[in-house]
Amino acid sequence: MRVVDRSLLSLIRMWLQAVVVETDANGHTKASRPHQGTPQGGVISPLLANIYLHWFEKAFHGPNGPAHWAKAKIVRYADDFVILARYQTRRLSDWIEGQLEGRFRLTINREKTRIVKLNRPGTKLDFLGFTMRYDRSLFGGSQRYLNVVPSDKALSRARDKLGELTARRRNRVPPSVLIGQVSFWLHSWARYYDHGYPRRAFKKLNWYTYQRLVRHLKRRSQRSFRFPKGRPVHATLKLLGWRPL
Repeated sequence: MRVVDRSLLSLIRMWLQAVVVETDANGHTKASRPHQGTPQGGVISPLLANIYLHWFEKAFHGPNGPAHWAKAKIVRYADDFVILARYQTRRLSDWIEGQLEGRFRLTINREKTRIVKLNRPGTKLDFLGFTMRYDRSLFGGSQRYLNVVPSDKALSRARDKLGELTARRRNRVPPSVLIGQVSFWLHSWARYYDHGYPRRAFKKLNWYTYQRLVRHLKRRSQRSFRFPKGRPVHATLKLLGWRPL
């Protein structure tokens, strides 16, 4: 619509047609070149999605958009978004589908698209690594509050990353260096998820990290690692650089 620079358009086309290499569960690699859409995981994909779907948001907030006649709000990150409305009517869903699949000729992922009513018990919404749901107050009573915690998938990925940092192949890394790297990554992860009520999730990761570090130290050599007598294991790990969340 706006860019006429052939060099820039050629560069964007090269990004869109870049070869995608995938590895299956058996370790076999497969290379393919996409014919439509943006490559999954490509560095340019979020930027192009923001540029492309900017016009969807313009229409959403326009005079004839649901921001006016449905009092709806949209929260978007690249191609992933949530639309908030008190009443999820058929008119609203038809408008969204008509814009995305009609005007923009996109394909909605039906498996990941659903209507969530958070006021129903047991209902939750996962978005950008967070789980949002209404829980009963820890102080008792019937009052409920909006609980925002790291999602189960986010915790699973965090455990996988901690497993990589403390893997057997890293036995030759000095303990202080390895534990420092673990603490640095863990606190970087926690800065993103330090919203809402992440205390329980942080405690789970602290316990998992503690177990991984103890196991790593005990298998570093043929002789089992012995923690100093009279000093708690937690204190020894902290001296080596561990900083719990």
